[in-house]
Amino acid sequence: MSTDQKYILVVDDNPTNLAVISQALKVGGYKLRVASDGEEALAMVERCANLQSEQALPELILLDVQMPGIDGFETCRRLQENPATKAIPVIFMTALNDAESKVQGLSMGAVDYITKPFEQEEVLARVKVHWRLKQLTDYLEQEVAERTALLKHTQLQLIQQEKLSTLGQLVAGVAHEINNPLSFVVGNIAPAKEYLADITKLLNLYQKNYPQPVAAVAAQIEDMDLEFALEDFTKILDSMQLGTERIQDISLSLRNFARSSNDTRIKADLHEGMNSTLVLLKHRLKNQGNRGEIEVIKHYGNLPEVDCYPGPMNQVFMNLFANAIDALEEAWEKDQRPLKIQIDTEVYHDDTIIIQIADNALGMTENVRKNLFQPLFTTKSIGKGTGLGLSIAQQIVVDKHSGKLLCDSTPGNGTEFRVEIPL
Repeated sequence: MSTDQKYILVVDDNPTNLAVISQALKVGGYKLRVASDGEEALAMVERCANLQSEQALPELILLDVQMPGIDGFETCRRLQENPATKAIPVIFMTALNDAESKVQGLSMGAVDYITKPFEQEEVLARVKVHWRLKQLTDYLEQEVAERTALLKHTQLQLIQQEKLSTLGQLVAGVAHEINNPLSFVVGNIAPAKEYLADITKLLNLYQKNYPQPVAAVAAQIEDMDLEFALEDFTKILDSMQLGTERIQDISLSLRNFARSSNDTRIKADLHEGMNSTLVLLKHRLKNQGNRGEIEVIKHYGNLPEVDCYPGPMNQVFMNLFANAIDALEEAWEKDQRPLKIQIDTEVYHDDTIIIQIADNALGMTENVRKNLFQPLFTTKSIGKGTGLGLSIAQQIVVDKHSGKLLCDSTPGNGTEFRVEIPL
């Protein structure tokens, strides 16, 4: 039989018993290691567990009950207490045939008994059964783990698609509703300015040709401060034009943020996507009264348009920027430091787009960083985060774009996310 690197650990203080059982197992084609007492067996298994490799651990343990020092029952109890060795089947070897001893061993987690003196065929039969059961158990556990991971992956995909679909419909609807009344205002500002210019010109002609108006007109001119009103009216129209231009920028950013179907890759400018996302987050970047303004520093390289899914990529940027803002707000509460987000972009080796988004907040521990992309993992308080944002972001970058989403952070030194997208 083929057992690869897997082996059986035999524990017995009697050299004769070890020789007999070893010979029987070798005849059956099994690899084995031996220990002469419970302490040696526990130390051997612990060393294997520290290697953090399942292949380093024995597939089965044949354990003598009556040994000096730590007997078989105590050895089995300690193996069961250790999460790394709990799943290893233990078969007791003993000359004790009383029911009480068997019940005691089985209650401690043993799976079977082999009685002494050994019968080679019985030993091989029992070992074969439990070896096969262990393999089937390992296979089922692996299947469960893989299917659980696949289920989580599928759930994240569904959540991502639903969020993008809902967000896209909402944003498109808002942008459309904004554009309708906005077009009325934008379309009327230019002729309003022309009318004001004509009226001002006419009033100037009146003042020039009729410098002494009747008393009622003179009183009205003085009451309304005509010169100031005309000057201020022009400024009001200029302010309205500036405001409508800003609304148009926001509307464009909304359309850019939610544009493109999830199923269609197109050439897109990632700088435009980041800028649009920052426009939507502008209200969070401003001075909040109880918190200073967050400065955004852009070091944009000369990036070509990238074949990508722009909508999902914008969602990645939204998650990364929003997390940076959350971290900076927490840092401000601690020491009111200057708040900064720095964005660096470049083309690396002519075949990869690199986007680095860094903050100067409090950073995170190694344990938090390792779990950062796990679904439902969050360090935020209840109601402030679902723990899905970064896991969805990683899935978008890795699965949809064959890229990488990396994080580098140490406590006190801020956090940097690195997005790598192949061209």
